[in-house]
Amino acid sequence: MGGDLYESATDSESGGTEVSDPYGERALLTPAMTAGHDAVPEQERERLRSYLQAVVAARRAPVHTAVAFNAAYFGYDLGGEGYGASPLRPEDFPVITLGECAPVLPVGAMVCVTSGSDPLFAEIVYREGAHPEASVHGDVPAWVSGAPAGAEGPGEPGEGAAPRRRELLVPDLDAFGPALRLSPTQLHRLRTRQRWINADGHLVVDVCYPSQKAARRDELSAYADHLLSTAQDQLLSPFVPVSLAELVGGTRDEDLRAGLAGIFDTIRGVLDSSELLRTWGQYALTRTSLAECWRDTGPLGGDDLRSLAAAVEHAAVPVKRRYIHTSAHPVYIAVGPRLRAFPGAADLLTGTGYAAAVCRANMALADVVQRDSEQGLFASGSLITLDDAFESGGVWRSHHPGAPEPSGDPLIPAGRGWASTLPPEAEPCVELEPVDLPLADDTSLGSGELLRSDGTDVVWRAPLRLAHLINGWFPLPPEAVRDLYRSHDRYPILRLELGHPGQTVDEKEAEQDVTVELGHEAPRLTGVVWPLDFFPGLMIEVHRRLGGATIRMTTTLLRERVLIGDRETGHCYDPRVLTREDVPGSDRHGDSAAGLGPRQLVMRTVRRCGLLTLDGHALMDRAALPTAAYGHRPARAQAASLESAVMELFAERVLEPALGSRDALGRPHHPARDGQPVIALIGYRPLERRVICPWGSTDEGGALLGVQFVPGHLRRLRPGCFPSEVQRAAFRDYCRRLGKADGWELPYGYTFVTEHTRGH
Repeated sequence: MGGDLYESATDSESGGTEVSDPYGERALLTPAMTAGHDAVPEQERERLRSYLQAVVAARRAPVHTAVAFNAAYFGYDLGGEGYGASPLRPEDFPVITLGECAPVLPVGAMVCVTSGSDPLFAEIVYREGAHPEASVHGDVPAWVSGAPAGAEGPGEPGEGAAPRRRELLVPDLDAFGPALRLSPTQLHRLRTRQRWINADGHLVVDVCYPSQKAARRDELSAYADHLLSTAQDQLLSPFVPVSLAELVGGTRDEDLRAGLAGIFDTIRGVLDSSELLRTWGQYALTRTSLAECWRDTGPLGGDDLRSLAAAVEHAAVPVKRRYIHTSAHPVYIAVGPRLRAFPGAADLLTGTGYAAAVCRANMALADVVQRDSEQGLFASGSLITLDDAFESGGVWRSHHPGAPEPSGDPLIPAGRGWASTLPPEAEPCVELEPVDLPLADDTSLGSGELLRSDGTDVVWRAPLRLAHLINGWFPLPPEAVRDLYRSHDRYPILRLELGHPGQTVDEKEAEQDVTVELGHEAPRLTGVVWPLDFFPGLMIEVHRRLGGATIRMTTTLLRERVLIGDRETGHCYDPRVLTREDVPGSDRHGDSAAGLGPRQLVMRTVRRCGLLTLDGHALMDRAALPTAAYGHRPARAQAASLESAVMELFAERVLEPALGSRDALGRPHHPARDGQPVIALIGYRPLERRVICPWGSTDEGGALLGVQFVPGHLRRLRPGCFPSEVQRAAFRDYCRRLGKADGWELPYGYTFVTEHTRGH
């Protein structure tokens, strides 16, 4: 393992484009961004990308997605002042007193840590597990890799609903500029005492999680929880460039949470798409800094990275002792402790330098695995995979010989170390998804629900299926038609009244005569003419008064329109039916894969044949894709085109790779079961994104072409300029909308731009 893995960035880190200011003429964050990356116009993406590239170049630590959000949302200044140049109020920061058990502090948290006479104002920029059993050379016991929070030993997940876990947090003590920065003397005194921070300037704390579920949350979900609870005053501060409440149009918790998820997705997409940046997990670094590190001949430079890569590859190779080989076992190497073993590295691993070194090392290992191996299997016979992305800077697993062990994506943490210590009948505690199903059995898919049957009225709800659309029928419960059996007419006629709130229904569809088939295996309506915008998965509620000649059907409005995959709707739907049946090649005119291109064929096959979860996710055995797509083993060219389409869809994040296992009967399972061969899966994860309708929209389609709604926001004034009384009053009204009854005054040096539209 080894080689020059990082190319140099030849352009400036800002890409040669003008870098925006969060408090500039145009707010960096826009309403469209609350719906996710794909919903944002390219011009808005580029403005945000330009700014974030400059932020990553300016900061010493790798920039996590949550920290990138902070920069754009709270107004990070690129001139050296950081957040100190913004009107943020430090008194709004959560005050943390570190003791025997610390609260959850996700990456991105802005805190004031009480430390005697020297309070620490800091932004948490990096976080990892700090298990005490990691050796100085980076070796960790197998059970530590992938273990759940609170685990006490091999196969011992621990007891209690509120687990503890030791964690290392890297605070950026310079994030708030000189005014809140500790002096070198103060910082030295705190590091020497090692009561609040250790000698490296890091926080090592025992974190108390409220539940196992909370401990398993990903970093962005944990940060969203933090912002909406502990840091809500900070989140809803009127002194940010543009408030999240303005972007989503309200202060309800569910609106704010959905808006945060959309902005996080936008920021992650922008960072991933930058040609000047590289990402490791949620962390971004500039390509220039990586290239400089690789050329560096000093500690933790290119030579040490090559040495690290070689050490990981050969860690499990048996040592030959005279006439025999020692037995081989998987070896687990933690990146953080391993870096400390390099001569001269100690000073480079203090402060935020530790986070940068860990991310660079992981990128180097990942690049070598991708370049020099076949899914982690090297010519030397060693199988190298990332086993735990959180513990001790990342734990890599080295196994020799690797051939007998199936390999999926080597860079998706599998937690095999912890799983290897569980008894055969136990299931792993750390799961990629909360599901463990064989290939989906669709017999209960879309089954209806009887809501009320009181002898007079019957109310029934069920999702519309593709067969219903194609053939014009809909199932009914026996309770809804039991009075019709007494008429001795096998095909009675009822008057159907069909309602579709929020949409105009054609007169012929709004009221129509339909037939009730009583002789069918289950009663059903036939001859139904469905509106054109009805789709598989749409929830239909049916109401009939017994003895009457009328039956009513209606859909139910969602609070706001959403985009699920390629389907936009403003009405309630069943996500499983939508995934299964609203696929390429299927509509009310028929159901066929004929004529589909490779991309559409892959999407159709994964959604139709994969494992199906309650929330509409589908995971399919990757090896079974070609045969499932064509109904037989395809020609080599056809299989190659499918594989190429899969890689394109992975790159676009339309599909995603995952790992599962196959049981003795050949059925795939997810997550992988201990003792079963590991297999690669293709995952379809439908993202539900809010659809932002521009202000002033009047047509049912939603948008006035060329018109963009701009929410109210703060703008920095030029020196010598002052806001008008009108703008001061507008800002006080704005504060009242955010919950401050008596309002606030504009901070010095800023004005308030009221909401308006831009364009024609």
